[in-house]
Amino acid sequence: MPLHVSSARCAAAVLATLLCASSAGAADNYPSRPIRLVVGFGAGGPTDIPARFIADKLGAALGQPVVVENKPAAGGIVATRDVLAQPRDGYALLLCTHFDATNVAVYRNVGYQLSDIAPVTLIAKYYYGLALSNAIPAHDFKSFVAYAKAHPGEVTYATVGAGSAQEIMARELGKLTGVTMNRIPFRGGLQIVQELVAGRVDLYPSPTLAIMPQYKAGQIKIIATTSAERLNNLPEVPTLKEVGFDFVRFGWLGVCAGAGTPEPIIAKLNAAIAPIVASPGYRSLIETAGSIPVSSSPREFGAVMQKTLDDVVPAVKEFGLQQEQ
Repeated sequence: MPLHVSSARCAAAVLATLLCASSAGAADNYPSRPIRLVVGFGAGGPTDIPARFIADKLGAALGQPVVVENKPAAGGIVATRDVLAQPRDGYALLLCTHFDATNVAVYRNVGYQLSDIAPVTLIAKYYYGLALSNAIPAHDFKSFVAYAKAHPGEVTYATVGAGSAQEIMARELGKLTGVTMNRIPFRGGLQIVQELVAGRVDLYPSPTLAIMPQYKAGQIKIIATTSAERLNNLPEVPTLKEVGFDFVRFGWLGVCAGAGTPEPIIAKLNAAIAPIVASPGYRSLIETAGSIPVSSSPREFGAVMQKTLDDVVPAVKEFGLQQEQ
């Protein structure tokens, strides 16, 4: 073997060894300062509440504060861009949602690809409830459809940003039922619920966590859920499948980092978050709201993210939802 080839291979081996040692060392010293957990939606909502629980317990487990920062704009895009603009060292984390995958399909220039996001672990899976304003004289899904057909174009539905999961669901339900509704976009779910209670918007496909207090107080109605079976915390509410529509949809929450974050740091975060998700306190918080606490490996989470993107692309094309950002 020529001397220069042998020398090059030796140099490459030495470099690889140094990189591995450096990566392992980074994980051993991680974290040495506070960590940011960026949430792309408003405080007090179905994304923020689990994020704050996870952040508090994760900070205790890692020995450094994990500070939640809310950046509610553009369906989570601002938060995602913020995290991806930071060094890939594990100090800027994202409370990622299915919006991060959906936005790649909806926006032509969203500013990132799904491969730019490094999955750490899932933390929850949840279903949607169809929240209906008390101003609409309907008490179940079938009577709502009858009312909407009798008042074409008068019924409104709320979404968190154009092309959001809520909008896609509303469009799909409109197609299935033959109902025409008008879309009203909002910046955050908390504002939508307030408008729903006030009767200024009619329908909102919402994660159940965000609407349970108002539903229990009788301020709104939940006329169906998108789960495969009735939810334990809403046993009186039928699923859409029960009322004749084969329509099951779910969302998810997870913790992510920027692609290129050292694998030992991803592994350390995954190992620290899994027992938090399995803890009785977190399970109680999540299950009371009708969601399912679930953790995963980074690889498993990555597969969920990719499937979300693959599933939403046809609907975005069918309804002409792709747009500029």
